[in-house]
Amino acid sequence: MAPEHPYKGILTRLPKPGGGDFGKFYSLPALNDPRIDKLPYSIRILLESAIRNCDNFQVTKNDVEKIIDWQNTSPKLVEIPFKPARVLLQDFTGVPAVVDLASMRDAIKSLGSDPEKINPLVPVDLVIDHSVQVDVARHENAVQANMDLEFKRNNERFAFLKWGSTAFHNMLVVPPGSGIVHQVNLEYLGRVVFNTDGILYPDSVVGTDSHTTMIDGLGVAGWGVGGIEAEAAMLGQPMSMVLPGVVGFKLSGKLRNGVTATDLVLTVTQMLRKHGVVGKFVEFYGSGMAELSLADRATIANMSPEYGATMGFFPVDHVTLQYLKLTGRSDETVAMIEGYLRSNKMFVDYSKPQQERVYSSYLELDLAGVEPCVSGPKRPHDRVPLRQMKDDWQSCLDNKIGFKGFGVPKEEQSKVAKFSFSGQPAELKHGSVVIAAITSCTNTSNPSVMLGAGLVAKKACELGLEVKPWIKTSLAPGSGVVTKYLLQSGLQKYLNQQGFHIVGYGCTTCIGNSGDLQESVASAITEHDLVVAAVLSGNRNFEGRVHPLTRANYLASPPLVVAYALAGTVDIDFEKDPIGIGKDGKSVYFKDIWPNTEEIAEVVQSSVLPEMFKSTYEAITEGNAFWNQLSVPSSKLYEWDPNSTYIHQPPYFKDMTMDPPGPHGVNDAYCLLKFGDSITTDHISPAGSIHKDSPAAKYLMERGVDRRDFNSYGSRRGNDEVMARGTFANIRLLNKFLNKQAPKTIHIPTGEELYVYDAAMRYKSAGQDTIILAGTEYGSGSSRDWAAKGPMLQGVKAVIAKSFERIHRSNLAGMGIIPLCFKPGEDADTLGLTGYERYTIDLPKKVSDVRPGQDITVTTDDGKSFTCVVRFDTEVELTYFDHGGILPYVIRNLAK
Repeated sequence: MAPEHPYKGILTRLPKPGGGDFGKFYSLPALNDPRIDKLPYSIRILLESAIRNCDNFQVTKNDVEKIIDWQNTSPKLVEIPFKPARVLLQDFTGVPAVVDLASMRDAIKSLGSDPEKINPLVPVDLVIDHSVQVDVARHENAVQANMDLEFKRNNERFAFLKWGSTAFHNMLVVPPGSGIVHQVNLEYLGRVVFNTDGILYPDSVVGTDSHTTMIDGLGVAGWGVGGIEAEAAMLGQPMSMVLPGVVGFKLSGKLRNGVTATDLVLTVTQMLRKHGVVGKFVEFYGSGMAELSLADRATIANMSPEYGATMGFFPVDHVTLQYLKLTGRSDETVAMIEGYLRSNKMFVDYSKPQQERVYSSYLELDLAGVEPCVSGPKRPHDRVPLRQMKDDWQSCLDNKIGFKGFGVPKEEQSKVAKFSFSGQPAELKHGSVVIAAITSCTNTSNPSVMLGAGLVAKKACELGLEVKPWIKTSLAPGSGVVTKYLLQSGLQKYLNQQGFHIVGYGCTTCIGNSGDLQESVASAITEHDLVVAAVLSGNRNFEGRVHPLTRANYLASPPLVVAYALAGTVDIDFEKDPIGIGKDGKSVYFKDIWPNTEEIAEVVQSSVLPEMFKSTYEAITEGNAFWNQLSVPSSKLYEWDPNSTYIHQPPYFKDMTMDPPGPHGVNDAYCLLKFGDSITTDHISPAGSIHKDSPAAKYLMERGVDRRDFNSYGSRRGNDEVMARGTFANIRLLNKFLNKQAPKTIHIPTGEELYVYDAAMRYKSAGQDTIILAGTEYGSGSSRDWAAKGPMLQGVKAVIAKSFERIHRSNLAGMGIIPLCFKPGEDADTLGLTGYERYTIDLPKKVSDVRPGQDITVTTDDGKSFTCVVRFDTEVELTYFDHGGILPYVIRNLAK
């Protein structure tokens, strides 16, 4: 007999308004604990999950008490378990997750146990949002042309995912061509409240993409985790997390006329980066909430990774309920959601006096103070007010190479590259825009900015302005709904006239899938060494991500993307300089093409209709002709093809036994790479194009893959051989061993300059450990598990950094790599570490002798010695380390 649930006494029925009931729920008010009334709403979701899943084994009553006592326990960095309601996978991360699950089935079988034990125990939503390579742009049939190419390139991957959807239970697959995962999650998949077997509980989700946080705008607690953690969560493992502090962010007032949600999110991002919110939740509240649409909230929530928070949470209120109705959720479902959340003290009713909640720290923003802005040229939190853009650009040209500098000598700054583009004269300068992309989950889910872009295009067309033909323009909506309302409004035709044809439904430019620039444009840039720009409505603009030839990359709202495309340069003061000459021969200024807030609201009101959401999502799981024609085997074990360059069985579980290998120290290791600050997961494991001279390219060519069929690193994440070679392959990698940007390092024993992979393999074949030295924010950016898997396969045993981004530190721990932090005020430079030393990290031989956050001594062969903090943050992470990683731990547990 199953033991009685420890909180059975607070199970309460939720009555339906017309009689009967919706089901039962674990009632927080029934606990009669006054501390609960002061908890942030985001913490109440963690509390409910702990109560519902309490079995006094994986989740104990002591864990529940820690969460109730959050005000006192969170400053102490206590550890709690969390079981999310579901897991969200997308295309690029879905493939390696299913590869790992398939490999785990093989491993558990080799240990004499049932392969079917490897099956998701929580619902898994897999959205194959196939990141679209913009091969064809500025063309009426761009969508079909790009999709045909994508399906041809990705046939093997899609077939593998289709196999996974039949081989594993509890997995809902949304076929390719439907949209971006986060927009589909917001408009369709987000449950807000689950009803499973008559038990009601809040929706919560962990996803294998860092922008999973977009769902926080809908009042669903969600955040990005590494694929490794997500796989463990699927298999029923509770996620071990430090009970987070919560920053209360009070919003008041309303946005000024002409200011967009993108301007707001870039302002919020800068404020929160400055405040310091890594590892924390941010919860928004205040009178300004009434002025923010659900789509505006989702835009702010989406960029949580850019401001460093685990979540940017907007509790459910009347605005949420209106959005649920707009997007086609049934009246009964919305009634259940409202009834449950009100009954369980998780609904905010701004028409009533507010109970004062306690937060760890407080921030406040008057929305009226937000002004139009962009961010760049190399980081999302480097905000530039539009009125300062021309001056800022000039200083970026002047400044030495860095986050805000390109180091262009004065005498080089005014040069002009003249060339011929499709038979007509063309020219480029420093600051010329060569890519203008309306893209990314951050903005394409927001009708006000998408329709705003259409209005800018319309006004420009009417005045006789045209985007130069050599600028690669594109529009990639996050779902089919966007196309419907752009057509309904009559604005798509004006976007088409300016070259912003729809190129596909998925991630494009923001993830590096810009496609090639026309050859004459690319040659003009490289031959004249120009610093040209991409302007995109994305969330990431790290070096080398958007396109190898655009050294300056600015994040901007969709209407600003159109404005900069029309201007053709970022070297412009929109308040003073004309954008172009109209058909009447007069100068046209920014104010002439910029729509006011009322104009946009009118178009949104008349064009965004509930039936658009219903008709789009009714057919979404039916797929398309290509998907439905894919035939896949029905076997429960995957039949690996040794010749495949897309799907390959990884070596993580090779020769695995039931006994954990135990913790490992590091002995006499060489330093593989020495980095400064803000090394992103894009630097470590790029997602974009595979460079023709790289180790990954060599591997593919040796296997008969033509260069035009290389595809991207993101699309080949199911093959560890490609991804190990793609680790540290970003062409903008700045390694302190070299005085230049290159994906290379110095092999210390010989002094040779080699590709990082080649150097790593040389160390590995000689049986020599390696480590990495780094600065602050190591691993910022995407929640990319290959940024931990790749270094592990290259033989990296430890990373010593000033600080880590949350998800990446967790991923390193999950792959058995030791994350270490220098003591405050110390780093490689202050300690006099050149990187040419050999490093020994002395860890106890038994995991029971290691504590989370313990001081560890590091010594070098030339007599230096310094103390670091070992960043295994929880006892559970130490257990994973003992097992050689999280997945071996799960296999051994399930095999028992």
